[in-house]
Amino acid sequence: MTDTTKPLVISAPAPRTLDLIFTPEALGRLKTNYRIVEADPENIGRLDDSILSEARYILGQPPLSAETLGRMPELRCILNVESNLISNMPYDILFSRGIHVVTTGQVFAEPVAELGLALALNLARDVIDADLDFREGRERWGGEGNAGARLVSGADIGIIGFGDLGKALNRVLSGFHARIRVFDPWMPPSILREAGVEPTSLDTVLSESDFVFVVAAVTSENKGFLGAEAFARMRKGAAFILLSRADVVDFDALIAAVESGRIVAASDVYPQEPLAADHPVRRLKGFIRSAHRAGALDSAFKKMGEMVLEDMDLMDRGLPPMRCKRAERETVSRMRSKPVSVN
Repeated sequence: MTDTTKPLVISAPAPRTLDLIFTPEALGRLKTNYRIVEADPENIGRLDDSILSEARYILGQPPLSAETLGRMPELRCILNVESNLISNMPYDILFSRGIHVVTTGQVFAEPVAELGLALALNLARDVIDADLDFREGRERWGGEGNAGARLVSGADIGIIGFGDLGKALNRVLSGFHARIRVFDPWMPPSILREAGVEPTSLDTVLSESDFVFVVAAVTSENKGFLGAEAFARMRKGAAFILLSRADVVDFDALIAAVESGRIVAASDVYPQEPLAADHPVRRLKGFIRSAHRAGALDSAFKKMGEMVLEDMDLMDRGLPPMRCKRAERETVSRMRSKPVSVN
């Protein structure tokens, strides 16, 4: 018999699954402490009132209408395990009712930052092409193989965006004794200085950096803001590493800038995913490709589950969530990132 005294959780974590984000032990704790109702994210509003009226938490980011929320008087929190915040629910109603909206996206910051460093090192030292040349017996030895090589150590580095990912990137770069400049119009300069980076303009980041890392979220204000003019302002031969979302970049302009030989680049994200088999970026020399895999580590997914359990325990005791990142009423409606379609 179901224990109706346990808090009720509507589970709609697509594209994630409970087995992906919880270890067997953590999933056991979830099922021991809560009643779990698994639901199709697109059909939450069709659930029976007996379920909606008792639901304390939603695990996922399903589309919700004002009418559906009106049938959920006990709802305390929507725990977004997809990681992007998208405009598929009436945030004004959620905030006015004191319902938390939180995201576990920060679990990806460290793994994405580490892959970003790997991409930068590969661009700086031509590791991939040198390996391919070696396999084919056309390797160039010693200095001959370093004609275009450079150091990350002591370089001028620019970071566009300084949220969780920007902060993690700054940490992994800390041992390189580089000069790091940051452009983030949502971040007070004092916070940037306290992190040991220099707050500066977008133009300075672009024009005075050997490596430019893009880790900014897509908003209503910055879609496609890095285009041909931005790439023309970069130093010749500079490296452009895209780690956050492809929609902040004019991708055709990026391809053209690399094709011209002005810059080199690497990306973990693309305008369409999966990318078409005949997309020109697949054959582009001077461009390193990663298939949106930077953050998709099992350890990161499992950390999501622990964060969710810790925050639900806090809220069960009348305390605010502290492990997941809370959506802010002033900025959540500006987010324009696309939901992920693969794990």
